[in-house]
Amino acid sequence: MNTSATLPPAAPHLVAAAVDGLTSRLRKKLDAAVGQYAALDRVADGADVVVTCGEDAVVTLSPGPSGVIAEEGQARCSCLLAPRCLHRAALLTACPLADPADTLPPDDETDTPPSPPGRPDTPSADGHPTRATAEPARRPDADQAGAASGSGAGHVGAGSGRDSGEAVVPGAAQVAAAAGLWRAAAAVLSAGVPGAGAVPQAELLRAAHTARLAGLPKAEAATLRVVRGLRAARARYDGHRLADLVSALRELLLTAGRLAASDPDPALVGTVRRGYRPNGGLKVYGVFREPVISSTGYGGVVTHLVTDDGRWFSVADVKPGGPARARGAATATVAIGAAMMSHAQLARGGLLIAGATVSPDGRLGAGKGVRATPVTGLAWTDGPLGALFARPLSEAVGDRLAAGAWSEEESAEQVREPVGCDLVIVGAAGDHVLARHLPPTGPPQPAEAGGAVEAGGEAMGGEGPVVRLVPANRHPDLGYVENLRRLASRPGLRVRVVARVEPGRAATLVPLAVGPVAGEEATLRLPAEWQGRADLGYDRLQGSHLPPADACPPPGQDAYAEVDPLDGAPLWRVRRLVELAVSGGRRAVAESARGGDARGQAASLRRAGFRTAADLAVALADEADRRERDVFGRLSEAEPDGYARAWLAAATHLAATERALVRTSWQATP
Repeated sequence: MNTSATLPPAAPHLVAAAVDGLTSRLRKKLDAAVGQYAALDRVADGADVVVTCGEDAVVTLSPGPSGVIAEEGQARCSCLLAPRCLHRAALLTACPLADPADTLPPDDETDTPPSPPGRPDTPSADGHPTRATAEPARRPDADQAGAASGSGAGHVGAGSGRDSGEAVVPGAAQVAAAAGLWRAAAAVLSAGVPGAGAVPQAELLRAAHTARLAGLPKAEAATLRVVRGLRAARARYDGHRLADLVSALRELLLTAGRLAASDPDPALVGTVRRGYRPNGGLKVYGVFREPVISSTGYGGVVTHLVTDDGRWFSVADVKPGGPARARGAATATVAIGAAMMSHAQLARGGLLIAGATVSPDGRLGAGKGVRATPVTGLAWTDGPLGALFARPLSEAVGDRLAAGAWSEEESAEQVREPVGCDLVIVGAAGDHVLARHLPPTGPPQPAEAGGAVEAGGEAMGGEGPVVRLVPANRHPDLGYVENLRRLASRPGLRVRVVARVEPGRAATLVPLAVGPVAGEEATLRLPAEWQGRADLGYDRLQGSHLPPADACPPPGQDAYAEVDPLDGAPLWRVRRLVELAVSGGRRAVAESARGGDARGQAASLRRAGFRTAADLAVALADEADRRERDVFGRLSEAEPDGYARAWLAAATHLAATERALVRTSWQATP
């Protein structure tokens, strides 16, 4: 028996029901019980997890075939109060929240693992969360999705069955569900992280389940992100980012508020996972592998591929197992047809697939009718892979950041698609690596409307910006941090990078794979078996892979001149107030207003030209300090509705303004 078994994921509605079944006296003890029982030894008895909470209280968690506790009978306690007992409710609350897709019946691709949730804060081996990477592939079929983007990729919607441009007024059940979500989220915002314990979280989960039954998957997903963020904040995990919780809560309030007002925008409803669809024949080429470590206990690898016309696909091998499985899956066999090749081979090779099936987010299926034949891969200088690096970086990043900053789900889908560029390493600076963008080279390309002509290695718009490189995942079992440190040790190094854009920081990339720059002496010298690329999560760069120091021309002093419009703007004053509202609650904002901070900060904002931000910050502070009197004349806090609206207005304006400044940081230097 394993005495250090991890708790299995639990369905959100099951957690809410367990808390709802407690008496008011037991609810007051729930937060303390969650910490107490979660720290007890857990014994794995086959597929079951057994926790002894007391002399007569043994809780048995029996997850189903999907690894998730999704039914009442799968969580049992031996005490006399069961199932409405504190032991069972506390342990279910301590379990990771299952992704809604994992509780659905399996689709027609029964041998394909469920997809992990997108970008959670995930627990590492020591129980602390690390920044996770999730399956980012998307846009599987441009013909079915309409017009393709500038990179040649289309987008496929899923689940709602509505045309993306069709305005449909929400039904009565949806409006009622959204109103319930708004009330629960407003109460959590008013209480702040310190007051958002297990009971308010359960209220959110109950409202999320109601939204799910009403057909509001976007609102449900935003609610689960909020609850996960609250748990990470209250547990003080090292990897928790308050900005992520603020973003999730902002999206939840904005989505729920608009739906409660019967906004007909179909994007507010969102989409749910659909089954795989036939896609005919495909020829795909590997680009890189990416480790996955999810907050729900899943681990594995996602291999990213492109087609001849530049569309992105992925092959995933993600199952329960956490970091250990993420390491082992790197060389596991790819489960598509009879193609006997590993993920490491596929990332540098290719597949010719007949009878391909594709999920709406671009995952390739492995059904019985799928046949795959290995083909020779492409170098990063050839075909669609070479085209990835031929596009000006500012243009590619502009497309990724075009989505609305106030929609976490919408912007995340768009930002996840990788970009390619050539960089010259400048050196380490704080928690990141500085690099200067090298303009793309190649034959002249026609200018687009309003643009210049790129010719003979000249960059459109002049020299590129100074770029920050940050690790995709700081887990010690992965190679991101060590590899970036190795690159930073050789200033002047030329390197070709496949990365994602970090939308919350000025001119910041998250590198996922690197390779040498063709025709350069001061570039990487990778082993022949790596075939011209290194997956930063798995492959480990060594000193022998770097050129001699004297072969790397030192960067000029101007290379260190970072331009960060966010640091230079006084918006940090609004950001601090918005984050204080979440981390400390309404009373913390009111205390700040009574001390005069809000008025002084508003004056600084107005002097800098941010008049709307100043007005919204003052309105938030005034609403936080607004008091009402009851029928007996006693002072009490006002209803949280007005306060939530004031906070939402300030947070939404802040997000949009910061996104505009981030886009400015990517513009080429004239």
